[in-house]
Amino acid sequence: MKHRPDLPPRLLCQRHPIFYWMSVWQKRIVRYVHWYLGPEKFASKRQSEGLSFRVKKHQSVLIRKMGDSDIQLQLNKVENLKIAVSAMNGILIYPGETFSFCKLVGRPTQRRGFLKGIELSRGEARPGIGGGICQLANLIHWMVLHSPLTLVERHHHSFDPFPDQGRVLPFGSGATVFYNYRDYAFKNNSTQVFQLRFWFTEKCLEGELRCQHELPFTYTVFEKEHAFVFQNGKYFRKNEIWRSKCEKRHQGRVIETELVHRNFAEVKYVPEVFTESPIAKK
Repeated sequence: MKHRPDLPPRLLCQRHPIFYWMSVWQKRIVRYVHWYLGPEKFASKRQSEGLSFRVKKHQSVLIRKMGDSDIQLQLNKVENLKIAVSAMNGILIYPGETFSFCKLVGRPTQRRGFLKGIELSRGEARPGIGGGICQLANLIHWMVLHSPLTLVERHHHSFDPFPDQGRVLPFGSGATVFYNYRDYAFKNNSTQVFQLRFWFTEKCLEGELRCQHELPFTYTVFEKEHAFVFQNGKYFRKNEIWRSKCEKRHQGRVIETELVHRNFAEVKYVPEVFTESPIAKK
């Protein structure tokens, strides 16, 4: 097949599945070398008892409507989340240490009990072993955004597969992981220990970020410039995620505001703004 001059040239890993998996494993090997032979120290110690002060608490609904996807995949996702949580619950992040989601959870395989859940990969929402554990990464990232911890690595899905259904957090405020070359990682550059703890209720996965000593600041995360756009026959969604740092004293005076993420992703559905207003996409 000849290449169309109006399209960008395809990468080698996009031309055949074998090249794609060769690329994946190449990046995995590089990651393994970084984990086990590099100078970085990764968080590994855990304790069941919570540290003294809560920084942020959040919860995430376990089962929600996602298009016409099979409900069994969501039930499987819950089991996958339980395995992932068991691998990191109570993890302590000491000063100078880096938290690595993939290093702690490990490779999701059937042998370890992971089931087929929904995973977003290569432009599609499809069943995959370990699918759904990104929900845990999303929860962690939202709590980390409300702390002084330093983001090291974070990836966002390149597409939005389903319309909003009870969305609480701003679009693009989560994190995706794919073992192990797309990791979620942050570093503790502070002088005190932090801790992540999780538990399940009937309907939610809940979590909290704790620390040794009370922080003098609070953080507010908010969205700007949200919009759907229509380009080259496709729908896209964009926004910006911002964060304000506020002093607990002086009535919460804002001392710093920063842009955290800028998102732009294709959506795989027709946004309501276009169904309600055909003129909007012109």
